[in-house]
Amino acid sequence: MTVIDFSAFIGRLATASGETILPFFRTSLSIDDKSKTKDFDPVTEADRAAEAVMRRLIKASFPQHGIVGEEFGNEREDADYVWVLDPIDGTKSFIGGFPIWGTLIALLHKGTPVYGMMHQPFIGERFSGDNGSATYKGPTSERRLQVRRCASLSEATTYTTSPLLMNERDRAIFGRIEQGARLSRYGGDCYSYCMLAAGHVDLVVETELKPYDIAALIPIVTGAGGVVTTWEGKPAQGGGRIVAAGDARVHEEALKLLNQ
Repeated sequence: MTVIDFSAFIGRLATASGETILPFFRTSLSIDDKSKTKDFDPVTEADRAAEAVMRRLIKASFPQHGIVGEEFGNEREDADYVWVLDPIDGTKSFIGGFPIWGTLIALLHKGTPVYGMMHQPFIGERFSGDNGSATYKGPTSERRLQVRRCASLSEATTYTTSPLLMNERDRAIFGRIEQGARLSRYGGDCYSYCMLAAGHVDLVVETELKPYDIAALIPIVTGAGGVVTTWEGKPAQGGGRIVAAGDARVHEEALKLLNQ
């Protein structure tokens, strides 16, 4: 089966997860802390319910496929096709009532992300990509995504969710990026990568991501003409320290600073 065969099904997953999540948004919902350290790592009923409904649909339609999910672990992760799910990327924004979160759905074939979608059901936006192209669908328009040209870091707008999520050493290294960039902003989670693919942001630098935080975003960014790697310049689907750029020149400059 080709990726095209899966696109309609991924749309069904997005719709089902969105319908599950929205009744919880901006309500008084219970919040659990998954962290075993002092860092706050929230999870809500909405996270669990959305992942559960997506898992049920996948198992019913493709029982031979694997699933990697944030809330309910991994099943058959050595299968040729594996779904990687993050029901709410940006849970801290979600519980704060800010619509800067999204459902991430990735399809991996033999370990490589071949299709990804970020769905924001409250706003009604979907960003999707298959490495060769990327598309935006919103309430009033549909268009192809394209990164923008940016000749150097000194001309770049850069985002990270928060430097406080970085360890002390990585935060200091990231400071080199901030010093060299034209503008540095915080927040965004998955939205930062989608805005990069849409040509509004030039660079995203993160640390300590899990596979479900990044797998769906890689085909979107690369499909729009961007680059996503680890800080070491390696494939990014395993997570870790990630750098994404719209222009290869900015990506190269960022890697040099991150590895000085």
